[in-house]
Amino acid sequence: MYEARLVALTERAETLDTAFARLSERGLDRCYSLAGYLLGNAADAEDATQDAMARAWQARRSLRDPEAFEGWLDRILVNTCMDRMRRRKLIRFVAVDEGEEIADRDPFRDLLAQDELGGALDVLTPEQRVVVVLRFWRDLQVEEIATRLGCPAGTVKSRLHSAIIALRARMDRDAREVRR
Repeated sequence: MYEARLVALTERAETLDTAFARLSERGLDRCYSLAGYLLGNAADAEDATQDAMARAWQARRSLRDPEAFEGWLDRILVNTCMDRMRRRKLIRFVAVDEGEEIADRDPFRDLLAQDELGGALDVLTPEQRVVVVLRFWRDLQVEEIATRLGCPAGTVKSRLHSAIIALRARMDRDAREVRR
């Protein structure tokens, strides 16, 4: 009996590992894109995506429903990105001249700089930035965002409302400066 149970668990683990590999391969580009919008640059997005995939691999046995894989992985990625955004406030960065070749390779920096709203995201807290990106760039509904973040829908609505007010104030201020 013990041997049969052990064989069944081993087969299930191999099936789970194979499913995880297949699903994560399909979601890798989506994760990288989301991390890029959240963090604002390609290097941080690559690191966050790699960290999130490693965390997901370690936690793969906690995924009960393979149909919920995308939301489960998004939650891990968002938490990884939020950790990085919070650490940015604790670490003092020194400006280094990147040179043209490095700046030219960062698709997120260019994209966010061209997009007026994307350029204004730096005024938001990490929590606000996450809900704005998930709502407007990933086009998720409030309930889906709440599920991915593991918080009530009311919290998502509140963060979204505060973020929109902050973005509107920033864009109004920028518009006044342009008119001068």
